[in-house]
Amino acid sequence: MDSVKTYQTVDSSNTNISFGISKMEEIYEKRGGKVDEPHRHDFYTVLIIKKAKGTHKIDFYSYNLGENQVFFVSPGQVHQVMEKTKSIGFSMVFSSQFLIENSIHLSFIDNLNLFQNYGETPPLQPDEENFKKIDNFVHEIFALHRSNSAMKELSIGAFLKLFLIACNNSCSLDVSNFQIEETNNRILLEFKKNVNQHYKTQHSTSFYADKMSLSSDYLNRVIKSKIGKTTKDYIQSRIIIEAKRLLYFSDMSNKEIGYELGFSEPSNFSAFFKKTTGLSPSIFKKNENIGFS
Repeated sequence: MDSVKTYQTVDSSNTNISFGISKMEEIYEKRGGKVDEPHRHDFYTVLIIKKAKGTHKIDFYSYNLGENQVFFVSPGQVHQVMEKTKSIGFSMVFSSQFLIENSIHLSFIDNLNLFQNYGETPPLQPDEENFKKIDNFVHEIFALHRSNSAMKELSIGAFLKLFLIACNNSCSLDVSNFQIEETNNRILLEFKKNVNQHYKTQHSTSFYADKMSLSSDYLNRVIKSKIGKTTKDYIQSRIIIEAKRLLYFSDMSNKEIGYELGFSEPSNFSAFFKKTTGLSPSIFKKNENIGFS
């Protein structure tokens, strides 16, 4: 099977463009209603959905399209939008370069509770009042993008930051102690970074705790308080998503994938995959082939 298609630039016709926004109904009409193929981007994608019917698949998790939803897709995540009818909303894309050029630090994005690198990424579903605020920012961004306003990019960057803050506020928990929350945020970011670097060879909580000079118990408590998953769950989620991507989007054998992901024996990988997903690697691949066909 061919590798999943990767879009490396926001606009294939102009590599200097680092931001884009389109109406979902226009994208639907341009494709003639055809379902897009599973693909990944090297940039951030946000879908702001006023009304839709169908399914959005992100890293092999399926979510129903509905009303007043916001989907956040990180660079590298595989996703596919399957609309049953024309959707009403916007698709917004921007690169890390756009953020940097418009004075939005990458750490700002990292500190949000919006973009996940892998695993379950359900849509944000604000209440009517909050969605209206979010939608207003999107319409401002869309109008600016199609205008010839002076300092257009800076203006879009400013509204984008307000948009992301409004989205984040819609899903954030109340925090009684700001300093503790900031410390926990830093621990979470460092943990995520370390897992992304070492998950192919290091599968234990103790490795990451030692690397961060923390006890395993303390690290686990912080991670669970921030994302609702244990450190073990998070590490395993990263391994499973990569396994699924390799199973579906590559021609590697189960044995090769097992070795690639740090399992000393193919049987250990198969047992881990089945215990975590309920399916053997071979059955998963067969089922996904049917689902994507």
